[in-house]
Amino acid sequence: MKPRIAVLLGDPAGIGPELIARLVAKPENRARADLLVIGDRRELEKGMEIAGQRFDYTLVDDAKSAATNTDVPSLIDFRLPDDAPYERGISTERGGRYSLEAFKQALALTQANETQAMLFAPVNKTSLHMAGMETGDEMEWFARQLRYDGAFCEFNVLDELWTSRVTSHIALKDVSARLTPARIIGAVRLIHDGLKRAGNATPRIAVCGFNPHNGDNGAFGREEIDVIAPAVEEAKKLGYDAQGPFPADTIFVRARDQKAFDGVVTMYHDQGQIAMKLMGFWRGVTVHGGLPVPIATPAHGTAFDIHGAGRADVGATQKAFDIATQMALDRMR
Repeated sequence: MKPRIAVLLGDPAGIGPELIARLVAKPENRARADLLVIGDRRELEKGMEIAGQRFDYTLVDDAKSAATNTDVPSLIDFRLPDDAPYERGISTERGGRYSLEAFKQALALTQANETQAMLFAPVNKTSLHMAGMETGDEMEWFARQLRYDGAFCEFNVLDELWTSRVTSHIALKDVSARLTPARIIGAVRLIHDGLKRAGNATPRIAVCGFNPHNGDNGAFGREEIDVIAPAVEEAKKLGYDAQGPFPADTIFVRARDQKAFDGVVTMYHDQGQIAMKLMGFWRGVTVHGGLPVPIATPAHGTAFDIHGAGRADVGATQKAFDIATQMALDRMR
């Protein structure tokens, strides 16, 4: 049996509908999974027009009536009650509300296992906050909607290389105080489990240092000596193939060029994000790791500046679909 993927069009003001049209138009994608698109039918049609792509789909009322084992995707024609036109190329409350309401439907279906994974095109955080999202990002919002209070982390994926981080959306001055062996081991565990769910049977994890030159034996700080190295040793005892800490300015060379690692655990947001985006911004994927349902999305944004131009690159959306499909298959097993 094929997995069923809930597919969302993203913020209608951006390139999301175009990206999903390009993705769903590929016969090989439709052959790998049953696709249930949740979104405004007019936005899907507009996305196909912009992309210059066309495919048939079946209108359904819910997931139970969606087609199975077919190359024809299903569409739940979801619209906001006011049914007004969307503004394009800017952040708006309506765009954010559309995204949040579509999220709620997809999360409910995926939590109930009526869909096995969720893929969404780029959304806009400003729009989401304008619409009332009170969390710092959508991942935390997902956790609240799912009533999940366990550990979770954003994974950034480029080709076959995954990264996670011990701290995320906090000020740099606060990072050191948040670094503990338990948090670092938790990040190793999350990325190890995420890689396994995505099909990597034996993940190799590198752990990044915190200070320049890995602290230079304590000359530039003792986090590596007192916190990170002990955490790596404990992770090894727990059975994880973890190594480090490694200097931040060379760890991605070893991971990418030497293929020495499958995943990198960084200590803070930009330590990994800058490297990954420089290596391939339009191929990057965000996986919301640790949550009870598989969720993936392109790592890039809504690209308001090129909405309607017909030149959105589907590479990251394709990779997000590949990962979501693999994780959905793992869930089915």
